[in-house]
Parts: sequence; structure tokens; C-alpha cells
Amino acid sequence: MQIIGFNFTKIVATKEGSFSAASLKTNPTINVEFTSIEKDKLDLLKDNEIVRVSFKFSVAYGESRDKPDAEILMEGFIVLSLDKNQSKDILKNWKKKMVAPPLQMNLSNIVLKRCTIKALVLEEELNLPTHIRLPQLRMQPKPED
Repeated sequence: MQIIGFNFTKIVATKEGSFSAASLKTNPTINVEFTSIEKDKLDLLKDNEIVRVSFKFSVAYGESRDKPDAEILMEGFIVLSLDKNQSKDILKNWKKKMVAPPLQMNLSNIVLKRCTIKALVLEEELNLPTHIRLPQLRMQPKPED
């Protein structure tokens, strides 16, 4: 499997005016969902098959998942170059709305890596707490000689 493309189709960040301090105390909910997997064509690669995996990434703030106080939503797709057997297996599993665990983990990590960076920028713009823990420097006591 080779990743030959990663594209965003939608990036939305919203924050309700009633966003409260109580919402800051709840941990944001992070979700990665694969919405479709389909065969695609790319004239440059004739030996392998091309598969497009669409995804949805979200970070929701607040106690209600149905109506969050703030949310960052990204949608897009990953383009994969696969041999015919891999492609056949992936598409067969998707007919049952399943993604094999090793593939799901690899694709989820790719989505998390790319989306987390954009989400951090949007969280700063909206004055939201970061959805991941950032490194911090701490003062260490000076060793005595």
C-alpha cells in the first residue's frame, strides 16, 4: 500500500456564544470515521489499483455530542495505490462497512497526524483548549555542588 494523496474537502470550526467554563472542564471528544471507500482511476499508475478512502475527523467540546458547544470538523480523502489483491480485499470488506484493523489503524494515524496540526491552529484562533496535551517546560531545582 502506498499513499499517493491526501486532500481536505471541508474544514469547519464553530464556537457557540454560550461556550462556558464548564465546557472547558470536559475533555474534548475526538472522532475519526471512514465514510466511504471506492475504486478510483489515475492514468499515471496502470500497474496498481487506486482506492479513495473518505474520512471525517472531529473534535467536539461540551457535554452533548449531538449539540457541542464548540466543534472542529474536517472531511477529506486519502488516495491509495494498491495491488489488485489488496484492493479487492479492502473493497470487499467495505461492502460490509468494515475496515480491516491493520488498515484502519494505519489510515487513522495518517488522518490524526494531518488533522491534529490543523485543529491546533483552529483551536488557537477560537480560543479553545487544545485537544491534545502539549509539551511544557518546567523549572528544575539547581543541583547543588
